Parts: sequence; structure tokens; C-alpha cells
Amino acid sequence: MTAGQQIHAWRPRVPGVAEVFHARFTEHAYPMHVHDVWTLLLVDDGAVRYDLDRHPHGTPADTVTLLPPHVPHNGSPATAHGFRKRVLYLDLTQLGPELVGPAVDRPELADALLCRRVGRLHTALAAPGDELEAESRLALIRERLHAHLRPRLTATDPVPDPGLAHRLRDLLDARLRQGLTLDEAAALLHAHPAHLVRAFSGAFGIAPHRYLTTLRVGRARRLLLDGLPPGEVAAAAGFYDQSHLNRHFKKVVGTTPGRYARTGAPGR
Repeated sequence: MTAGQQIHAWRPRVPGVAEVFHARFTEHAYPMHVHDVWTLLLVDDGAVRYDLDRHPHGTPADTVTLLPPHVPHNGSPATAHGFRKRVLYLDLTQLGPELVGPAVDRPELADALLCRRVGRLHTALAAPGDELEAESRLALIRERLHAHLRPRLTATDPVPDPGLAHRLRDLLDARLRQGLTLDEAAALLHAHPAHLVRAFSGAFGIAPHRYLTTLRVGRARRLLLDGLPPGEVAAAAGFYDQSHLNRHFKKVVGTTPGRYARTGAPGR
């Protein structure tokens, strides 16, 4: 690998995300090329200059860059310092072909909220077991991209739907251990994924993935106090593995599962 070059790529278990690509380049210049997917790009350090459909562009700070499929583009460092980027490649189910033209016309989206949401999605995608969180964040990102590219076709003020929120809560309660994807929930409840997330968060003040995680942590607490080892507790409470349990347990409870279990040992 060239000096100053760092690359990390993976395929997450999240529908709609074809690839995640993190890289730092100081010298590499991409030749003119195309992708068969949508490219959602954050430049965290430095800057990139590129041509899209034979028009010059750059990556200003605090912007998200959206490059449409099948449209030629290149890319190179804008300074000697190079750049550090995080990229999501989204398959064609996430954005329709009618959005290609608007994306070619305005690929740079100056939107601080969108930047934060994309950054948080990258964090969720890096953690196996947090797929529901990643799906929820992707649904809201997709909705915001639509608002930028086709604002007149995007509903900005969804009607509150507490009944839908309660049905989703019942579904999450019933699927505590095995979990479910956002698309599964949307199909079962006959609702748009982004609307599901908004309805639940509006009704209960917590996102669906956080609700499910805290329920799982609660179940893990009881199992730990019953004497089950953390490795068994992770599977029984619906976590991906023990590392997944440790991360969320400490975030919610303030200590590790092992230490928590020892507080309930006989004689204490």
C-alpha cells in the first residue's frame, strides 16, 4: 500500500448498502469511471476535486456529496495534504432514476443535519448487531436526500400516528430476541420505513432501535443476576455477540456485564 494511504472496506448486513469504504489518500487520483450504484460521500479531512458529467466540482466543508449511478466522474486530492473520506455505496433500491438528473445538477448538499446523520450511519454500520439502527438512520437519510433533490414531492410534516407507533412497539416487544429489519416491520405494518421511525420517535421519545436495545439490556441484567455467563446472556438477550452486549450494556448501565453480575453474587 502506498505511503499515506489507508483503506478499509466491507459489506454490512443492511439492505440497500452495497459497500462501505473508508480511505485516506495523499496522492491517488481516480481516473474517469462510473459506478452502478449511488455514491454518498463525506470528506472528513482535506478536499477532493472532481469532474462529474464533464463539469468541475469540489467537496466544500460540511457538505455531503451524492454521485448518481452510471454518470462518469473522476477524483483527486485538491491539496498536497490529501483527503480522508467515508463513502456509502447505495444500491438502486434506495433512490430512483428520476433523481439522477437533479443529482448531476447539484451533487454537493450543504446540510449540517444530513452530514451528522450520514456520520452516525457510518458508526452504526461499523458495529455488527446494530443493523436496525443503521436501517433507521438510512431511511431518514434517504428521505432527506429526496427533500433536496425533489423537494416538492417530499412531505415535510408527516401526520402523527400514535396507533402505528404502538403497533411497532408491540412488534418489537414480541421480537425481542430474534429482532427484525425495518423493511420487515414496514411490510407487516403497511407503512413507509421513514414514517415508522418518525411515528415511533414522536410517540415515545425514543428511536425504535434504542427502544429494542434497552429492552435487551434489561433482559440481560436479569439473566446475569440469575447467574448466566455473559456469553450465554448475549445470545439469550438478542445481542449479536458478547462484544455487542458489552458495548450497549456499558452505555446503558454504566458498567460491564461481568462487573454487574458480580454485584449480585451471594454474600454481597
